[in-house]
Amino acid sequence: MKIITLTTDMGINDYYVAVLKGNLFKLIPDAQIVDITHHVKPFEISNASYYINAAFENFPAGTIHIIGVESEPIINNSEGAYPAIMLFKGHYFIATDNGIFSLILKDEQPEGFWFIENVLSNPSGFRFPTKNIFVPIAAKIAGGEKIETFASPSDEWKVVHTINATIEDNLIKGQFTHIDHYGNAITNISKALFDRYNGIPFTIYFKNKQYFIDQISHSYNEVTPGERLALFNDAGLLEIAINKGATGGAGGADALFGIRLGDVVRIEFNPRGSAETITSLFS
Repeated sequence: MKIITLTTDMGINDYYVAVLKGNLFKLIPDAQIVDITHHVKPFEISNASYYINAAFENFPAGTIHIIGVESEPIINNSEGAYPAIMLFKGHYFIATDNGIFSLILKDEQPEGFWFIENVLSNPSGFRFPTKNIFVPIAAKIAGGEKIETFASPSDEWKVVHTINATIEDNLIKGQFTHIDHYGNAITNISKALFDRYNGIPFTIYFKNKQYFIDQISHSYNEVTPGERLALFNDAGLLEIAINKGATGGAGGADALFGIRLGDVVRIEFNPRGSAETITSLFS
């Protein structure tokens, strides 16, 4: 039984996702198909990469991940985007080389990368490439065919850059990059970056310093319902939330604080310590 995940911007109101699954079952009858999401913002590969990076390592090695976002091949200009396969951390990713692979890799290297060139002779398949190109390729991989028999190896792929959190002296500056179903506002500040400061007292500011938080929670219920909190989520990214803020129609952190994607988040560190830590030295 082969696990195949789907990440698309197709939504769930149309028949497109059902068509994908139906064709997968025709070609791989024992497939186990898992939806990562079909609510990627249309054509936004950076949004797609957030979902994929947060999810894929929770699946066993050998899982095949189909990414149907901005997937139509482009073959008529110097910056062509071709269907491709990437093997990374034991997982197979099938997508069009539009920059999505570089966003999954970040600064790492894949175990293998191949372009699928033989499909380019049939442009009619471009109308629904996720079905007409990616699904048959997934079936070949699931069936154990050697990738080299139907794809050409390469050590180059399209690289796109995202805005990363930055360090400036005793400051980490990032931004809100995702709002989840609960209205939790997720940033591009990683726990690894935060941990470089090794326990130095800090204050998190957002919305032009209108709001602040000066501690990291380990779970939502560490604060009372309706209170703000900051934590590092399961993907290792700083998140601003309201405990149970999404219940009763009150809205999550995004609504209550007026947070928008792209808003700046600042973590200011005070190496000399807070008043509480200074007092504790003499107690």
